[in-house]
Amino acid sequence: MPLPGSNTADKIIVDRRKPHRNTDVARAVRKTRDQLANQPGNLTFDRELLKLHAHAMLRVAFAIPVMVIVIAAAGFAGGVREEVATWMAVTLSGYAVLALIARSAAKTETSRLDVARTRRNFLAAHFLTGIGWIYFAMIGCGACRIDQFTTVKGIVLLLAIAATALIASLLRGALATTFALPVAAYVVLAIHNWTPVEILVSGLLVSSLPFFAHVAGSMNRAALTLLSFRSEKDALIAELDTAKAMSDEARRRAEEANLAKSRFLASMSHELRTPLNAILGFSEVMGKEVLGPMENDTYRDYAKDIHTSGRHLLDLINEILDLSRIEAGRYQLNEGPVDAASVVEDCCHLMELKARNKDLRIVQRFEPHLPRLFADERAVRQIALNLLSNAVKFATPGTEILVRVGWTAGGGQYISVKDGGPGIPEDEIPVVLSAFGQGSIAIKSAEQGTGLGLPIVQGLLALHGGDFSLHSRLREGTEAVAVFPPERVMEALPAVPTVMTAGKRTA
Repeated sequence: MPLPGSNTADKIIVDRRKPHRNTDVARAVRKTRDQLANQPGNLTFDRELLKLHAHAMLRVAFAIPVMVIVIAAAGFAGGVREEVATWMAVTLSGYAVLALIARSAAKTETSRLDVARTRRNFLAAHFLTGIGWIYFAMIGCGACRIDQFTTVKGIVLLLAIAATALIASLLRGALATTFALPVAAYVVLAIHNWTPVEILVSGLLVSSLPFFAHVAGSMNRAALTLLSFRSEKDALIAELDTAKAMSDEARRRAEEANLAKSRFLASMSHELRTPLNAILGFSEVMGKEVLGPMENDTYRDYAKDIHTSGRHLLDLINEILDLSRIEAGRYQLNEGPVDAASVVEDCCHLMELKARNKDLRIVQRFEPHLPRLFADERAVRQIALNLLSNAVKFATPGTEILVRVGWTAGGGQYISVKDGGPGIPEDEIPVVLSAFGQGSIAIKSAEQGTGLGLPIVQGLLALHGGDFSLHSRLREGTEAVAVFPPERVMEALPAVPTVMTAGKRTA
């Protein structure tokens, strides 16, 4: 069913610089929900109820007419012929008109249904059927062979009221319009005859009319509630479709941006590395005075500064390229057996000089007889170097850096690097783990980094199916733990049995 109102929100544009565009969609959906709210006089619900009433009339179009024919047949058998025939003709004509109006309403498109006019037509048709029941209530039986004829008429009216309450509950006022006058006519005749049974049946009919009206009203409210739930479901589906369209567009733009970034980095890496190699080579030649002594010490210092800055810039470019390849899923692992303890030990030796210059001591604690990992040795080495570099960079002089390699509780292996630095505030850990993210302590530090070391560690571990965690307390230090999953641990193969044959050993 098409919902009223037009949604003019831009559903496919996601612009972070203009947040109001993103809220237009939510505002449009909210407006649609308000229009579909369960309120009196709501056109959408009234149209739906009229359509449902029309379909209900068509589904049971032959139910009450069949009952009328059966009653007429019983009247013929009992001797009431002309009056019953007239009543049957009038009543069936009224239900035929009701069926035609229901068929017309069912064929009309919901959005084009005139609520007031269709409602009037339905009530008029129900009133026409009521005229037939008025005539039925006034039928007499002076010479018929049916005992308690008036009581039988009251029972028939009661059955007709109950059936109409169930069938026409979706149209408010249909029951009263149909049977208010027939019940009144029956009561007038019963009071005129003044027999106890007729008075009892009259009271039953009078009390049944508001009772079945209440039942019909409850069914009407239940239908309204179901329509409200369905409208809410449709609104949620529309909102989900809108969010999916926005997500698809955002993903498409992100993929385009990522492709453009990859192309830019591939181009710029070549354009930057070529002059950087020249800068590094010439500055190293000048700093080491390969071509002759430099009489000015300041120039010599400048050459060393140029070489250091160039090296820093080259490392930054390499880290950016590594991170971009990891994020783009283009980092290829060259997997093979790797002794994690040996790799970490080599990395500790590489960082030993730098740690000693800062008055730091690297302490190694490796569990013995660790099996090899099926991993990329270069990636494992980069993980260890990044963690050690961070620890040396931020550790307090005079403290020690504890490096451990061992088993995890789940059967995997871990690499842990713990320093005695100032620590990281808990709320800054997500910032530190993000690309180019630096904590407040790192920003204040004289030796600042690029903020890419830990994200690269996270990415490399994710490629291996591992996890990375950072535990830190202010003024107590930081521990970084890289965990490799159990499926990366290679089990030792049993020895091949040997058999002695004719003095020779064979496998």
